[in-house]
Amino acid sequence: MAHQSLPPIAGNEAEILALVQKPGPVFLANTNLKLEQISSGFACALHMHQPTIPAGAHGELISHLQYMLDHPGEGDNHNAEAFANCYRRLAEILPQLIRDGCNPRIMLDYSGNLLWGIGQMGRQDIIDGLKSLACDPSLQPHVEWLGTFWSHAVAPSTPIPDLKLQILAWQHNFAALFGNDALQRVKGFSPPEMHLPNHPDTFYEFVKALKECGYQWLLVQEHSVENLDGSCLSQGQKYLPNQLVARNSSGEIITILALIKTQGSDTKLVGQMQPCYEAIGLGRQALAGVMVPSLVSQIADGENGGVMMNEFPSAYIQANQTIAARAKDGASGGASSQSTVAINGSEYLELLEQSGIKPTDYPMIQPVHQHKLWQKVGSQAPQPAPQQATEAAIAELQATDHTFSMAGASWTNNLSWVEGYANVLEPMNQLSAEFHQVFDPLVAKDPAVTKSPQYQEALLHLLLLETSCFRYWGQGAWTDYASEIHRRGSALISSPGALP
Repeated sequence: MAHQSLPPIAGNEAEILALVQKPGPVFLANTNLKLEQISSGFACALHMHQPTIPAGAHGELISHLQYMLDHPGEGDNHNAEAFANCYRRLAEILPQLIRDGCNPRIMLDYSGNLLWGIGQMGRQDIIDGLKSLACDPSLQPHVEWLGTFWSHAVAPSTPIPDLKLQILAWQHNFAALFGNDALQRVKGFSPPEMHLPNHPDTFYEFVKALKECGYQWLLVQEHSVENLDGSCLSQGQKYLPNQLVARNSSGEIITILALIKTQGSDTKLVGQMQPCYEAIGLGRQALAGVMVPSLVSQIADGENGGVMMNEFPSAYIQANQTIAARAKDGASGGASSQSTVAINGSEYLELLEQSGIKPTDYPMIQPVHQHKLWQKVGSQAPQPAPQQATEAAIAELQATDHTFSMAGASWTNNLSWVEGYANVLEPMNQLSAEFHQVFDPLVAKDPAVTKSPQYQEALLHLLLLETSCFRYWGQGAWTDYASEIHRRGSALISSPGALP
């Protein structure tokens, strides 16, 4: 197989971490919204992803989008160019809406696979469109990019040491494409499949990695969290930010802000802009003695399915025109009452902070089923070690309570990302262990090792093996792709030439 170029996924760790940890608001200086004039808002995010597969003409790693273009007769591959258009079309839609007097907002979540794949394909038309969305000063008040895992890994079944590698790889890739200033504005995180770990130690390390990488909030699915007493979120609570509490087996606690994605059929909700019309029916509510606007948060695939491919653009334009018309009617009538607006996540949080709201003022929540777990741990006789007590409590609850699970929760709760995929998960864990055994001591001794092609090629295969698509689509070709990536990754790590 011919050598192929590598994506920018490592080598500048210290510089990136210093950049993303810079304090202070990033959207407040450019926002044209005033909190006191807002009764409610809606924040919509589009998730874009294409996996990387070992399916080039000579077995090389290519984007699945390239594969679709090369094999138009298979399945729905005829949609490849329609997908490609979805990846760039907002660069045309947003400026037109702004010229028409609208005040649109959108949040964008593009996987590292997709960003690399677009470049591999030489699709400069898409890259240019994305650069305008990330870098054009006239669009910055309207567009918020969300971070994610580079290869669309699902957090609960990703080896803990790789969580930060996934996050940093995406930050490397994004900065290489769009520059450091654009990366410094990325403060929200979108977990692939909205999959939230609920094992306390995995979740703690996940939040710790997010905070270390400069993230201030993440989007979570309504049914993947609970109040600290185990109750479901109240009706009003899901339209406010919440403080997500991560507590590990040892009792260490770390928190991060969360915006709540409400339940429902994601693609249809965003495709038909239901969040806009839901927000119109909501008003302000009390938080820490201050009346603040309610926020409807929603995310959907940005390209997948007929609704998003065909209905979203016109629905998005119509929703923004509706909001603009309502605002104009209110202003012409001399009304001082608040209105419904499109608003992005960080913009909303920064406006709330400017009004005097502190993170500790938000309701506290935790991943689902943790209340049951901590109750069980607390009822046990003293154990030799906190982690042992936690694992014993998990084992007992799993044996006695069929509703209890520590496999996390996602927007695909009808699927398991674990059961039936031992042939993917075991090699994934094995490759992760091999990678860290070889490279962690070398990186500890000399951080510049992460700049070496040997490290980066091994890291690439580790990240790729963790791609959710190798499980989402079931056994067969996709698990075969995973086996091939594992074989290559293991060979890279174990071969003498792999050592810098």
